[in-house]
Amino acid sequence: MIRVQAEDFDLGAELAALREGRRDIGALASFVGLVREMAPEGTQASAPDSSHNGSGEQSMTLEHYPGMTEKMLAEIEAEAQARWPLQASLIIHRYGRLLPGEQIVLVACASPHRHAAFEACQFLMDWLKTKAPFWKLEEVDGKGNWVDARESDEAAARRWQGG
Repeated sequence: MIRVQAEDFDLGAELAALREGRRDIGALASFVGLVREMAPEGTQASAPDSSHNGSGEQSMTLEHYPGMTEKMLAEIEAEAQARWPLQASLIIHRYGRLLPGEQIVLVACASPHRHAAFEACQFLMDWLKTKAPFWKLEEVDGKGNWVDARESDEAAARRWQGG
């Protein structure tokens, strides 16, 4: 199941609905991505011992192309279902203006065994980061910056190619 929405989601309710009435599920793996606090331009990203002092407005705006986004997410989900024995899967991705601490994405995979659920969940996130058509604008203290793809995300996705 795939949903692209502006509204927040209730993690507990979503996971309960995914497994409702199912007795063939032995494992349920999930991942929730959150908007993290962003460091002002010219400073290092937040670390446990050094973070932005919270002054100024911070947000992340996610944009997407309706129709194209859902189609790509469906292709990514179908690939996971072809690779692993999944009883169910769920992808919820939000769009719009989000603030630090808010939920962005939920990926959940249900399978008879934990190995498949964990791997499929990681696969979905790795491919979402590199293949899903979302554009991110980070704003810190009134300055906007479009986020480029990260090499680390590309490297994570490459390990699943040819699968």
